[in-house]
Amino acid sequence: MKLAIGGKGGVGKTTIAASLSKAFLQKGYHVLAIDADPNATLASAFGIPDASDITPIVKMEELIYERTGAKPGSIGGMFNLNPRVDDIPERFSKTVEPGLRLMVMGAFKTGGGGCYCPENAMLKALVTHLLLDRREVVIMDMEAGIEHLGRGTAQAVDRLIVVVEPGRRSIETAKTVKRLASDIGLRRIGVIGNKVRGREDEEFLLRNMEGFEILGMVPYEDAVVKADMEGQPPYMAFPRLLEEMGKVADALLKRT
Repeated sequence: MKLAIGGKGGVGKTTIAASLSKAFLQKGYHVLAIDADPNATLASAFGIPDASDITPIVKMEELIYERTGAKPGSIGGMFNLNPRVDDIPERFSKTVEPGLRLMVMGAFKTGGGGCYCPENAMLKALVTHLLLDRREVVIMDMEAGIEHLGRGTAQAVDRLIVVVEPGRRSIETAKTVKRLASDIGLRRIGVIGNKVRGREDEEFLLRNMEGFEILGMVPYEDAVVKADMEGQPPYMAFPRLLEEMGKVADALLKRT
């Protein structure tokens, strides 16, 4: 099972990514959770202490130079476009608990016409390995866009899950992601509604997300906010969150 999770900033996609990872673990799967957001907070969502001290792969200059033959930050020039990456998940991931590991990857560098640089070559090769070669459940917590995915890897994604909250900007982001995903041939797109305060919010999302596969709805809960402030996993503070993600995992397994 390979899942990519995106959505507008602040909708709770990292909370969903961490909780869904835990749900798959409880069902007996080995899980590799990938933080591919430039604002890396997935480690904190797992309750890992000193999460900010983890160095993303994209910032490991010596490793990038060793594998690509070029210094990070260099544009153009000659470097290895297919660096070795198969050992990276084992070497540079942290064990959250037995069967669940976290790797902080970082985000692609972007520019006017994209960034033709060794960092991006490394990340592209790593994403390809994660989605095509890994055997465990891989859950990627991404930024709002789909920069980490390309035509060569899109077909390996079982679902692109967009997390939305009741709000116009969140919905517009979801529609933009869906359009961009369609451009690279990725049409297996699901939605998880988050921070739903009641029936009115749920009906708002259902009405405005027509054409999307609705995977689940998660109610708003102050305990999740408090858990974030205290550096605790949200699914520990709000058991129903884990229950709902278990239902989402079951639905994904049945439909794949």
